[in-house]
Amino acid sequence: MKTLIVDDEALARGRMRGLLGELGDVEVVGEAAHGREALEQVQALQPELLLLDIQMPGMDGLEVARHVAGFDHPPAVVFCTAYDEHALAAFEANAVDYVVKPVRLERLRAAIDKARRYATSDLEPVNGTRQRTHLCARLRGTLRLIPVEDVRFLQAEEKYVVVYHAGGEDLIEDSLKSLESEFGERFLRIHRNCLVARSELVELRRTPDSQVRVQLRHHDEPLEVSRRCVSSLREAIRTM
Repeated sequence: MKTLIVDDEALARGRMRGLLGELGDVEVVGEAAHGREALEQVQALQPELLLLDIQMPGMDGLEVARHVAGFDHPPAVVFCTAYDEHALAAFEANAVDYVVKPVRLERLRAAIDKARRYATSDLEPVNGTRQRTHLCARLRGTLRLIPVEDVRFLQAEEKYVVVYHAGGEDLIEDSLKSLESEFGERFLRIHRNCLVARSELVELRRTPDSQVRVQLRHHDEPLEVSRRCVSSLREAIRTM
């Protein structure tokens, strides 16, 4: 089973590699020391199993698992962590098992057996509800992680959503509806095809033909507002 080890501690990665060597039927295809590297390695190496630490600097393991779940061929995820209080969150983040450090060989073997059953569709992971800190854009085999706090607005175009952010524009495959559900406190719907960061709102303007548009802090061209969204948008600006 092709396996990727993700842990911010080199000693922990080395110990895990040693345990896997004793199992004999697991191939370690790579290691990663943080979340961003983990996503890049999953994309490049296509592992079948991800042995994933939870507490890491920057993007933690729970968020890595959520991003990986959206890949075309996601690996089975087994969390390996010293903190058993994360168990519920781990299973909500698409894990097939959760192993507490220090990892025992027989416990690891059982987790890998469960991962194999997942790979043959005997098990179904549970979709997570934990809010992400980054959006993940994939283009021509590369990954771009966009901090949610840098997003100015999101606009649906055909089957993609365009993310307008501090670093430019990118396409993501999330639906506008799912983004609104996940980030409702941060973004406000102004049109059936557009969500705007509340922090970007400046003022409403009415055009000579009675169209309502909203001006953003970091976007020159005002955006169209649908009639059904005017009142909520006006209230949001009033309470800023």
